[in-house]
Amino acid sequence: MPEKSWFVLHTYAGFENKVKTALEGLRERGGIEDGIGIVLVPTQNVTEFKEGKKKVSTRKVFPGYVLIEMEPTEEVFHYVKSVPKVTGFLGNKGKPQPMTATEVNELFHRIEEGTAMPAASEQYFEGDSIRITDGPFQGFTGAISGVDSEHGKVRVLVSIFGRQTPVELDFLQIERA
Repeated sequence: MPEKSWFVLHTYAGFENKVKTALEGLRERGGIEDGIGIVLVPTQNVTEFKEGKKKVSTRKVFPGYVLIEMEPTEEVFHYVKSVPKVTGFLGNKGKPQPMTATEVNELFHRIEEGTAMPAASEQYFEGDSIRITDGPFQGFTGAISGVDSEHGKVRVLVSIFGRQTPVELDFLQIERA
């Protein structure tokens, strides 16, 4: 019996959870219960501003992809590819390529820490030109005069009535100009 490896399965976007459910059902009733291990749709909590209020929502880290631990046998590949909304495996020339142990360890470590997606603090630096997307100064542009990555805030110099005025904003309230 071959040892299980992690593979990346490509699916229709928006159907990742349905594919996961179908694969788990296949594992239980399909006669290949030992061939399929863990099926995972990595998600991450993301804080965003909507209508002036902070909202925490869950987002898929890799939209359109499902991670699956399975035996690398032709029978299991065939069963998995026959699941509706599955388009195939990531790999070289149609041959499924397993993830390396390093890739798997790094991915799970980043998911546990909540850093699977790049943090907004990595995107902004002092001197960057930005546009304010939320709050009372929505639509204004300015330049970043300070970055507080620990608290997720930036200080922006905004021109109000012809004078440069410092405004403190959350990373989620701005975008590059």
